[in-house]
Amino acid sequence: MTPLLIVLSAIFLLLLLSAFFSGSETALTAASRPLMHQMEQNGNQKAGIVNRLLGNTDRLIGSILLGNNLVNIFASALATSALITMFGEAGVVYATLGMTLLVLIFAEILPKTFAYRNANKVALWIAPVINTLVIVFSPVTRAMQFVVQITLRLFGADPEFKEGLGPSSEALRGAIELHRGEGTEVRHERAMLRSILDLAEVDVGEIMTHRKNVTMIDADDPPDGVVAQVLASPFTRIPIWRGEPDNILGVIHAKALLRAVKAMEGKLEGLDVEELAADPWFVPESTSLLDQLQAFRRRREHFALVVDEYGSLMGIVTLEDILEEIVGEIADEHDVDVPGVIRQPDGSYVVQGTVTIRDLNRRFEWGLPDEEAATVAGLVLHEARRIPDIGQAFNFHDLRFEILRRLRNQITAIRITPPRETKEDAPKA
Repeated sequence: MTPLLIVLSAIFLLLLLSAFFSGSETALTAASRPLMHQMEQNGNQKAGIVNRLLGNTDRLIGSILLGNNLVNIFASALATSALITMFGEAGVVYATLGMTLLVLIFAEILPKTFAYRNANKVALWIAPVINTLVIVFSPVTRAMQFVVQITLRLFGADPEFKEGLGPSSEALRGAIELHRGEGTEVRHERAMLRSILDLAEVDVGEIMTHRKNVTMIDADDPPDGVVAQVLASPFTRIPIWRGEPDNILGVIHAKALLRAVKAMEGKLEGLDVEELAADPWFVPESTSLLDQLQAFRRRREHFALVVDEYGSLMGIVTLEDILEEIVGEIADEHDVDVPGVIRQPDGSYVVQGTVTIRDLNRRFEWGLPDEEAATVAGLVLHEARRIPDIGQAFNFHDLRFEILRRLRNQITAIRITPPRETKEDAPKA
């Protein structure tokens, strides 16, 4: 074998090694950490190696760059030496141009493109080899890290600072938004995932049933009247009060009442509703949904009364309300069908003022702000800075809001017209 052929073979081998290092760097940095974590949990040993490598990125990147630069410089030196022998001083120029093209195309762009498109598979395949190299190069990389840290301190940088690389809330939200697809099912999946992340940021006051819409029973009503009200109600838990609605005595459960009626064999004269009621559970309206969900699980209860900072009754919140924030509306055979959003032939929507902003955002992905108001009527009042008259229209957040009905100072119906490109079909009432 001639010396030239030996040199060309060595350069070819070094370019292969360079491609390996370049592809490994891209594959390991682009690999899905959640997927690797799940695969490790399922017993995949190579995924465990990938996770350990990613757990110390300084050593990983240092080892890969060390190996990559060694083979690239060695290949360039061999090419330069061979071409100087053949062409004299002009060989330096030929070697520079030739090796630049070879390294750029075959040792950088090609392997990195392939590795990026197959990051998870490539990462699992090369993980054992890279792990061995990291161990072998460990003394050198530690020395290089020491030099880097000293240099960073000289320039006033913090060598220990690391920007969060884990699945932060914002990173998860970004991943959710990338979950695109056709049909309403994908849109509902995105809405559920967003809602789970929002549980700690939404207060029960934003999703509660307002007191004016809460079914309550006066404890002083005759027993037969109480039984009739419970049977007529679609709810199984009903607050009872005496004197004034703010004076809640307890919460009566329909099953407890029916057991008492059966035990009395239908004779209701001696029925004591207050004795049958469970103790009321009051929670502040500022309680987050995540805390309230955990409290429901801890107390094994499904129903709570919401009060403001002065102790006044604001409404009620149930476990179903919180679950509906995650999965959307849950209807059963006893639910009362109350129309809230009606799509019009022109593409607009007639919306009741009590419909929550979160429900609209979930259904239509409008992105209306819910920091200052919980309902669409509250949003209009906040944006208008006054109580609008019937027929007035406002444009904000890329939507048009027209006041259709008003009861005294309460906005009861609003026509919302979205831009043409964002209109979506909704269930017709």
